[in-house]
Amino acid sequence: MNSPEPTRRGFAVGLWRRPQRWFLLGIPIGGLLAFIVGAAFTGGFFGALHYASTEAFCTSCHEMNTPLQELTHSVHHSNEFGIRASCADCHLPPAFLPGLMRHMAASVELWQHLTGELDTQAKYENHRLTLAQKVWKELKANDSAECRSCHTPARMALAKSPAAAGISRATMHQSLAHSYTCIDCHQGIAHALPKGN
Repeated sequence: MNSPEPTRRGFAVGLWRRPQRWFLLGIPIGGLLAFIVGAAFTGGFFGALHYASTEAFCTSCHEMNTPLQELTHSVHHSNEFGIRASCADCHLPPAFLPGLMRHMAASVELWQHLTGELDTQAKYENHRLTLAQKVWKELKANDSAECRSCHTPARMALAKSPAAAGISRATMHQSLAHSYTCIDCHQGIAHALPKGN
């Protein structure tokens, strides 16, 4: 009975042998070109995704001047630890697929920019509550993943925090941890709270 080994070896040798017909030279060259184009596309995609996550990109629309000014006066922008959060740190989920989905959902915000829905301070203030509620809803849905990517509850020095209403911060966080998420209590940290909230 014949062993399949010589057939496999013959296939491997034939695969790497120089093609006998000139038009078959296109197969390895085409494979190399496909690899180069694929690598360039992948690099370009991830480069564009990274740029779309930068503060320079986020604040390139004049509608974002108000949120940027509010951020610069917050503890997330300047604090004694020298830690600074950018737009993407708070508004972009840290995991790749949810972050990609958030980028795709941002096309609505581009539409608002193009149609001038938020092009004045008065229009922005009229939409502030709706915009804030949308962000709060997203944060509640993912258990404040953006907050937790920087703030690790297990490493917080809650015992050093001042008590609120006679209850220690550690006790408060432990008792609320199962039914609440960060954004339920910590709204208006980096941006002004909307009127009517």
